[in-house]
Amino acid sequence: RSSDLARSDPDMSTEPATVVPAECHNPPVSLPPPAPPGKLHIQAGHKPRDRSQSPMAGGHLIPSPVPTRRTRTYSASVRASQGPVYKGVCKCFCRSKGHGFITPAGGGPDIFLHISDIEGEYVPTEGDEVTYKLCTVPPKNEKIQAVEVVITHLAPGTKHETWSGHLISS
Repeated sequence: RSSDLARSDPDMSTEPATVVPAECHNPPVSLPPPAPPGKLHIQAGHKPRDRSQSPMAGGHLIPSPVPTRRTRTYSASVRASQGPVYKGVCKCFCRSKGHGFITPAGGGPDIFLHISDIEGEYVPTEGDEVTYKLCTVPPKNEKIQAVEVVITHLAPGTKHETWSGHLISS
C-alpha cells in the first residue's frame, strides 16, 4: 500500500512535489580556462586557503597503543590477576605523562607502569618498593607491563603526593 510505503521510506511522502519554474534556475556561469600545470593564478584580493594541520602537529592527541585498565580485555585482566606477585622498586614515574618504570627485584629489564594500574592513595616516586603482577601488551604480546601495582614501602626521606594533591613527608 502507498501508506505503508510512505512510512518505510522517508523519501516517499504523501505531499505533492513542488515544481520549480524554469525561470528560477541560475544562468550558466562561464569559467576561466584551466591554468597550465605548475601555474596557479589567484585573483586579486583572494588569499590562498590554509591547509589543516596534521594530527601529529599542534598538540593533537593520538590514542595510545598501550592497554590501560579501561581498554584491557577481560581475558587479559583475568590472566594477569591469576599470575604470581612480583616485587620491585619504582625507577621513575611521571604523573603528568601517566607512566613510569619498575626495576624488578630479581633483575632483568625495566617494566612499564601505567597510571591506571596503580592501587592505593599515593603517587609512586623513585625508590618506592612495590608489588605487581604482569600482563602482556598487544598486538604481538612480546612486551609486558605491570598491573595491580601496590606501594608496599614508601622511599624514606622523600615527599610523597596523594592522588588528591596533598604532600606527605616520609
